[in-house]
Amino acid sequence: MQKITISGFCAAALFTAAAHAETVFVSLEKDNAIAVVDPVDAKLLKTLPVGQRPRGIALSPDGKTLFVATSDDDTIRMFDAETLKETGKLPSGEDPETFALSPDGKLMYVSNEDDSEVTVIDIAAQKAVAKIKVGVEPEGIAVSPDNRWAISASETTNMLHWIDTKTRQIVENTLVDPRPRAASFTADSQQLWATSEMAGTVMVLDSASKQIVQTIKLEVQGVTGDLIQPVGVAIDKDRRYAYVAMGPANRVAVINAQTYQVEKYLLVGQRVWNLAFSPDQSRLYTTNGISNDISIIDLAEHKVTKSLAVGRYPWGVAVKP
Repeated sequence: MQKITISGFCAAALFTAAAHAETVFVSLEKDNAIAVVDPVDAKLLKTLPVGQRPRGIALSPDGKTLFVATSDDDTIRMFDAETLKETGKLPSGEDPETFALSPDGKLMYVSNEDDSEVTVIDIAAQKAVAKIKVGVEPEGIAVSPDNRWAISASETTNMLHWIDTKTRQIVENTLVDPRPRAASFTADSQQLWATSEMAGTVMVLDSASKQIVQTIKLEVQGVTGDLIQPVGVAIDKDRRYAYVAMGPANRVAVINAQTYQVEKYLLVGQRVWNLAFSPDQSRLYTTNGISNDISIIDLAEHKVTKSLAVGRYPWGVAVKP
């Protein structure tokens, strides 16, 4: 009987540890900090000062390093993802806002909005190895999972620039709807989804032709068109659904990624900026800038289950298994 009790206790402890292993990191633009969140219990664990105006945030593919773009410090800071001790700084160029990592975690591509450039950084060497001239006001950036393309979205030029990752040359410029804000590849690298903040659209591009194959107009009954400003976009690994943060419309669009039909609009916090999946893609986390919280969405039911105050102006989000 005693063995059964001990065994049961250990099993319960292991289950609890597994359930709480996931951690969400949120950049807080106005607090100059990141929030560390337990999403299972919907609990803010701590707030960590990181530098001036943190926005872009991501984990290395191995989950060991957390990168945070501190825009007003003109650098990208590196932290040990377990201890949250700072381990280094990357020479990002002026005013880094967004960045993307190569699938192998060796290179980082950084948008330098003021200089109309993309800076390529060798992470191990902590050294910039290339600067690529792109259009005016680059912001959204993505690298294809097959590591063939780096995409830079220039907001004022209204283009997506296709950068060959081997030659670091632009091989194609695709004209898109006004003010493209974010871009994301499907897991098979065959499609690129990009958002247009001013047109209120999501564009689906074929990676082979680099042309738009579908444009999806976002419309919400009772919400005026000027408030529908799509920003972040994420597509699940099986390309069943795409999820789009709609800015001051305070909603996330749920789009069938096969039919390109909007199936649902989920009401979240105010001025939803960015979003990220849980490791098993059972949940989605959104950063809601003006309401100073994050929303937790159950993807099995496509239902917002919780909101959690995290600090002032949550912007970016990254999830550690």
